Amino acid sequence: MVALNAARPLLDAACSRPNACNRCEARRVGLCAPLDAAALADLAAGGMRVSFAPREALFRQGDPADHVFILGGGTARLTRLLPDGRQASVGLRFGGDVLGFTPDAEHALGAEALTEAPACRIGRGELERLFRRHPALERHFLDLCARELAATQDHLVALGRFTAEERVAAFLVTLAEAQERRGHRSPVFDLPATRADLGELLGLTLETVSRTVSAFRRRGWLRAPGPHAVELLDRRALAALASGVGAGAG
Repeated sequence: MVALNAARPLLDAACSRPNACNRCEARRVGLCAPLDAAALADLAAGGMRVSFAPREALFRQGDPADHVFILGGGTARLTRLLPDGRQASVGLRFGGDVLGFTPDAEHALGAEALTEAPACRIGRGELERLFRRHPALERHFLDLCARELAATQDHLVALGRFTAEERVAAFLVTLAEAQERRGHRSPVFDLPATRADLGELLGLTLETVSRTVSAFRRRGWLRAPGPHAVELLDRRALAALASGVGAGAG
């Protein structure tokens, strides 16, 4: 059964209701941010509000690519099944991001919620009709696709050239920046992935991730006030390390 059949419709917050759109992170930082009232109403009317539980698939690799998902909040990861049956994480996506858009008939990647993840599901044909009616929507969509491509390229560089410490530092800084763009004001950031998830994403073992986080803690660069939270105490040092400038002396 394809993943979209398992998504739970949010009947009490239909996408056509303005209050639902105003609470959505896509309205602040994502696809819907530049839309006027008429375009937003059209987009809302063409979509369905759905919600995904942690570890629930939005869609799976090989599913028909009939729908696009706009994350209204939470965090999801993109995955790729390897020929030997292993799964690789190829990136994280946050509230406001678009998932599942492809020119192909089937999804080349899968997408899985890491947290509770409300989303707006839009048929591919409906989205193309919206592009024709609202050229500003299509232009902004292309901008988002370009940013996603740049993020993917950065991730590939990190996997191919960065040390373990540089990869973890880059992830932490990127996570903080993503949450701040979405209005996060607390010095403590949500950590939506387990250390095993991080290892899969960063191409590291669980032990290496744990050892690296412990080293950062000893240097006074971060603290972990809870299993799903992190506070960056010396963000400048982490950013320098992530850029290849800092020295990860341990």
